[in-house]
Amino acid sequence: MATTIGRLLAVDWGDKRIGLAVSDELGMLASPAGIIARRAGKRPPIAELMRQAESLGVVGYIFGLPLDPGGDETDRSREVRDVAGKLAARQPLPVRLVDERFTTSAALRSIREQGGSTRGRKGDVDSLAACVLLEGVLRAAGQGVTVGEAVAAPAADAVAGSADSNTEGDS
Repeated sequence: MATTIGRLLAVDWGDKRIGLAVSDELGMLASPAGIIARRAGKRPPIAELMRQAESLGVVGYIFGLPLDPGGDETDRSREVRDVAGKLAARQPLPVRLVDERFTTSAALRSIREQGGSTRGRKGDVDSLAACVLLEGVLRAAGQGVTVGEAVAAPAADAVAGSADSNTEGDS
């Protein structure tokens, strides 16, 4: 008998669009859930992510962490970490970061293998990339493995003191 784990919202963060995917209550299936458009120069749409999560009835977020092919941090991965931290601070649902390397290429390959064209379907590709990410998380969870890293909401005093204690890597 399957155990209900609740629905998860996967987030594929991009410059122009944020791809979304949602799991079923049993944590077995991932489905595309659309996109959130981003506007250049505007703050990250954290409130819209929270609205989407509420409307879909999710119990947690999975953010794709865009590492480089060698597994190192990138400017985009640092941006995603920042946004995930802000989201964790603004609401009570758990937020996890999961390596998303190659999810977009897997989404593109899937569309092409089904005889589809990706021309004019960038939003579909972003949402499908979130789906690929979420499928990996659900597969691992089905085997009792939790992937990625939890994002903790920063404590108010820790944020204030972080400039003093975190000088490593600053240049």
